[in-house]
Amino acid sequence: MSALTRIAAFLAAAALSPAALAAEASMDKADVVWMLVSTTLVLFMTIPGIALFYGGMARKKNVLSILAQTTVICCALTLVWFAAGYSLAFGPGSAFVGGLSHVFLNGLDINSMSGSIPTLLFVCFQMTFAILTATLMIGAFAGRMKFSAMLIFMILWSLCVYSPVCHWVWAEGGFFFDMGALDYAGGTVVHINAGVSGLVACLVLGKRLGYGREPMSPHNLTFAMLGAAILWIGWFGFNGGSGLAANERAVMAILVTQIAAAAAGVSWMLVEWMLRGRPSLLGLISGAVGGLVVITPASGFVGPVAALVMGLIGGVCCFWGAVFLKRMAGWDDSLDAFGVHGVGGIVGALLTGVFASSAVTGSEMNPVMTQVGIQAASVVATMVYASAVSWILLKIIDVVMGLRVTSDEELMGLDLSLHGERIE
Repeated sequence: MSALTRIAAFLAAAALSPAALAAEASMDKADVVWMLVSTTLVLFMTIPGIALFYGGMARKKNVLSILAQTTVICCALTLVWFAAGYSLAFGPGSAFVGGLSHVFLNGLDINSMSGSIPTLLFVCFQMTFAILTATLMIGAFAGRMKFSAMLIFMILWSLCVYSPVCHWVWAEGGFFFDMGALDYAGGTVVHINAGVSGLVACLVLGKRLGYGREPMSPHNLTFAMLGAAILWIGWFGFNGGSGLAANERAVMAILVTQIAAAAAGVSWMLVEWMLRGRPSLLGLISGAVGGLVVITPASGFVGPVAALVMGLIGGVCCFWGAVFLKRMAGWDDSLDAFGVHGVGGIVGALLTGVFASSAVTGSEMNPVMTQVGIQAASVVATMVYASAVSWILLKIIDVVMGLRVTSDEELMGLDLSLHGERIE
């Protein structure tokens, strides 16, 4: 280092405040870089990942409406998280919800630290989770909800459902956090929460016109495959970044994520092949996404063999949820949001209690039956709360402004009737 460089470095350090110097001392730059990458990957899962995955599976006349919904959710919930969502989720408060001490990120500045990374980076990382979770619900009611009603519902749902459940499970002092519930990256907070709420929305709205009587095949499986690939890659940041550090646990989380996704893709394919006589691309990508969902709560707690077993079980269970359960129940979960995310989240959360290992966590674990009981309690509580509050919000919105588009608008397609655009 030249004398000039040393002088410049000294002057730069001297200009820092004591708080900035303390933050610099506690910050791990490798962790910061990894979390910046992970945050970008999770946002990439939503735009364009979910947009293309769901857009490709929708009918041609509704593709642009799916893209518009994912885009506006990304924009709106960024502002909601900044204004109050983060404070309600991670701010100091009761065992059930955070307070309002951090509204508009009050009390947080560039020098605030969360472990080895800046708190503002943690805020941004968690913001991408809040955005992604809401977009998962779109698949349950695709093709029949008003754009305006959808936007209001997502804003209210993020504040009234997502942030409280997030606080229960992930915030210090949260009810299930203190109980010892294991959810590394969002089995309950993200997938069960969104899957159950999406199911309630599809039931409140009712079935699509012509459902069960006319074909409603995916518009573009190339788009869906591309979206699934983006989700798969982005999931490495989703799970790998949830430990907030670039360390051996992040490596294990990424490895088990890949193994579970591959195993579920294979098990879904085999079941479909046996029952329908041929494997499908849609089944392969749906199975892989199901495996990603199943391993999410366990990704920082289990090893490779457990991930293989969880993936194989998850692929079969998600196939059952997306095909047989939907058929038996008679609901119109348009793009299998509950069948994949709800069912996969439930299976993954429970199996986390079975397979979580102290060899991975580095800490003593509860006995298996005790941990499974805690996991089951968190699953049931999330399902009950999310479904009840979602139903109330949807009913209020329906009374105030109406939820469903008109029959003519639905037949025309939401692209043209709501947005004045269409794919040529």
